[in-house]
This record gives sequence, C-alpha cells and structure tokens, in this order.
Amino acid sequence: MVIKVFLASSSGSTAIKKKQQDVVGFLEALKVDYTQLDIACNEENRMWMRQNVPEEKKPTNGIPLPPQIFNEENYCGDYDTFFDAKEDNSVYAFLGLPPPPGSKEAEQADKVHIVENGNHAEETNAEGNLVDSIEVPVEERNGHAHGEEELQQAADDEEAEGGEEEEVTEGETADAEETAGDEAPAEEEDVETVEETEDIQARVEEEEGQEEADDDREEEALQSEDEEEAEVQEDEEEDLEETQEEEAE
Repeated sequence: MVIKVFLASSSGSTAIKKKQQDVVGFLEALKVDYTQLDIACNEENRMWMRQNVPEEKKPTNGIPLPPQIFNEENYCGDYDTFFDAKEDNSVYAFLGLPPPPGSKEAEQADKVHIVENGNHAEETNAEGNLVDSIEVPVEERNGHAHGEEELQQAADDEEAEGGEEEEVTEGETADAEETAGDEAPAEEEDVETVEETEDIQARVEEEEGQEEADDDREEEALQSEDEEEAEVQEDEEEDLEETQEEEAE
C-alpha cells in the first residue's frame, strides 16, 4: 500500500505550504512510505485528486485544496482530519495502516480490544503459565481464627443477662448520638467542597468555550484565505491558457 500526498509545489499560500510541510514532516518522522504528487505542474494529478475526493469532503466551492491524502485509491482525508488523527495518536488508522508494535497507537488498540471482548488481566504462575486472577475470600486470607472468635463472641452475647443488654443498648445509643454530632460539620464541609468544585468546573468550561470560539474564527479566516488564493490561481491558469492559445494562433 502506497500513501499518496497531493501537494502544490508553487502555491502562493503560506498556510497551504505550512500544512504540506507538516504532513510530509510527520510522515517522515514515522518512517511511513509515501509518494508526493504535484498538482501545480501536472494537470493529470490535479484532475485525479479533484475527481477522487468524495463530494461530501469537498469545500463549498467544490475545489479541494492541498494537501490531500490517499492510500492507493482510497481517500484518507485532508489536513484538518490528518491533524485530528495526529492529536488522537491514531495516524496509522487514519492512513489505513497497521500500527507498529510498541507504538502508542498499538497500545491503545490493545486496550480497546480488551474492553470490547471483556478480557481481564492475567498473571503468570511460578511455572510461567497464565492463570486467571482469582480473588481470595476474606476468611481464607485471614485464616479461620477470626471466624471462630466471632462465633464465641456471639455465644457470649446470648448468655448475657437482660440488664447488661440494656446497658449496652444505652451506651450504643449515646455513642450514636455523639457520632451524629461529629458527622454534621463533615457534611457541611462536603457541601462547600462540592460548590467549590462546581465553580471551578464552570470556569474551566467557560475558558474552553472561549478557546474553541477563537479556533473556529481562525479556521474560518484560513479557509477564506485558501479559497481566495485558489480562485486567483485558477484565474492565472485561465489567463495563461488563453495566452498560449493566442500565441498558437
């Protein structure tokens, strides 16, 4: 499988050049085999790119701007989807390639596979064989001595006289009242903590919303700039074609 990156070598847009360099540089850092196809000097490359970008992925003017990325004949995406995949550590999935063992993307895929199949962690015994993790009952971990003590205590309680039971009940009632009095301030502290947490969360959400709004405005400005440059480039190409036709005549 060959990754194809369609670029414009003579683009006058600084934004487009930066995006192209970002894609190429990241692929080289990952040591992914790819081929650069220039749409500025090769009309066939430009027409192929425009025809094979899905309609729902094209901008409103219908002209997809470079860089555009394909895996053989399969469309992967443009710079924006490539950037999102890079941020999510899912570039290999974006390119339709298997992640190399030991990479972050491979580790994430293994975790997802474990969750989807309901597998649980396994341990190895002394012989090196895999054994399932089994929780040992509390009674077995602590031995039978603790259980025998509880049985003896229950027998002693049954033999106790009624007067002693009443004294114990009164003592327990007093302890319960004291405990309730001690827990009241703790509950108030918990309420204050929850309110502080909600205030902090609200401020964080407000700041995130402001950052997203700024990013949206910047993206709209770049898109407008790219569209204008694309229109200028097309006008120049049309003028060049007309000039060549006139010279030929």
